[in-house]
Amino acid sequence: MCTKFRPWPALGPMVLIAVLCPPDVLGDFEPPPPPPPQRRKAGESVPPLPLPATPLRRSEKKREPAPPALVGKVRYGQPIWKTTEDGRRFSYLDWQSDVSDAHYLLELANGLLGVRYRDVQIDLGSFSYTPSEVPVLYFTGHENFSFAPEQREKLRSYLQDGGFLWGDACCGSRKFVLAFHEEMKQIFPQRPLKAVPLDHPLFDCFYDIRKVSVQEEAQPAVEKEPEMDMVSLGCRAAVLLSRWDLSCGWARHAHPQGRKVVPEQANQLGVNMVSYVLSHYQLGRFLSNPVVYAEESEPTRENLVFGQIVHGGDWDPSPSAIMNLLKYVGRNSTLEVQFKRAPVDLRQVDAFRFPFLYLTGHDDFGFTDAEAACLRSFLKTGGTLIADACCGRKAFDQAFRREMRRVLPGQGLQPLPLTHPLMTAAADIRQVHYTDFVQQNQPDHHAPDLEGVEWNGVLAVIYSRYAFGSAWDGFERPYARGYKAEDALRIGLNAMVYAMSH
Repeated sequence: MCTKFRPWPALGPMVLIAVLCPPDVLGDFEPPPPPPPQRRKAGESVPPLPLPATPLRRSEKKREPAPPALVGKVRYGQPIWKTTEDGRRFSYLDWQSDVSDAHYLLELANGLLGVRYRDVQIDLGSFSYTPSEVPVLYFTGHENFSFAPEQREKLRSYLQDGGFLWGDACCGSRKFVLAFHEEMKQIFPQRPLKAVPLDHPLFDCFYDIRKVSVQEEAQPAVEKEPEMDMVSLGCRAAVLLSRWDLSCGWARHAHPQGRKVVPEQANQLGVNMVSYVLSHYQLGRFLSNPVVYAEESEPTRENLVFGQIVHGGDWDPSPSAIMNLLKYVGRNSTLEVQFKRAPVDLRQVDAFRFPFLYLTGHDDFGFTDAEAACLRSFLKTGGTLIADACCGRKAFDQAFRREMRRVLPGQGLQPLPLTHPLMTAAADIRQVHYTDFVQQNQPDHHAPDLEGVEWNGVLAVIYSRYAFGSAWDGFERPYARGYKAEDALRIGLNAMVYAMSH
């Protein structure tokens, strides 16, 4: 497990926070050991030349090793020339507007989180694009910018391999925001930047942030919801963009221009960003190795094939998890499983080739009228829909309930009692274990939180607002509201057995 949850006394009421658990949190990105005591042993031998070229005296304190790099501030762009009112010309590099922003942010985060990391400067031309070398690439500036095609390819691979990309619109520059969005469209055409929802762990993984004070052009600060965008890769926000200036607050740089978060709260958001990276780095590395479905290319046989609905949101947050479920079902039931997952487009008639369909995601989504009609027909002719809100996200939960009212008007979701046949269809799931994040607030909650819609006396829809699908791969998602892996697999087994036997 890569997070610890504990109260932080300085914050007043208990706040759930994530603190790095050294040394195993970052996998091959190892944090340094605790600082050793001063080494002044008189009998210590002198190291051979040339390491170092001038031997240390036996009484001298050895220099501590440099801490590992966490954030790489990217050097980019050509010098920008400006002319003052009196006609003098000067140039500057846009990325250097706040020279010490990353340094001061990590200095603050190190003290609060009890870790030890440093920032470095990165030249994309010579960078290895290896997350284990530098997990975060940080871009800031005011002006338009663009990447070369080969840089986009390397950045895409870097992010898919578990790296993170931060963007900060210095002074709230709209030109920078537009350029950043355009580059992300080029890098991830199918995954546009979306607003980070307020229930995302970014806003409560250390400080609990729901509003921030924003100053605009020397006007009095006003409270607003934070404006941050993200690109999610699986259950991880790999790209984060702040539309409001954070870097000036990090760098302790006060001036009246632009749109910026006040320094205290800019620092709080920055510490949350650091905490989020530390708690999700291992997850990113795990998800970078997708599972190959052994029978993916084989034609569909009479055996059970797992069909997953494609929708307008992030329909595939855990692409490897279903393989683990299929293995579990094969070992613990008599179902004949084909190790194949089929994306299902509800605008096509292929939905009726499957006895059940699976639906999940983090974000808001919606069906077209044709998709809703197809799903309605599927359910009324004996098909079953199994669904869950990935990581327990509220946006998906709200969207799912809304769309089910469209698909099956007048047939609302109802809680399933512990006496329902689903609870013992294959395994006994009348008592389950939830993730630590849920247990913090509900320590005595052990009953499964499942809902359903019946049609002709049989469950047509099986749904959980707590996540089970993302736990099937066995890798814990920090801050997820869901079930522990073993119980998530048992719920999936029961849902599939019930769907096939009814």
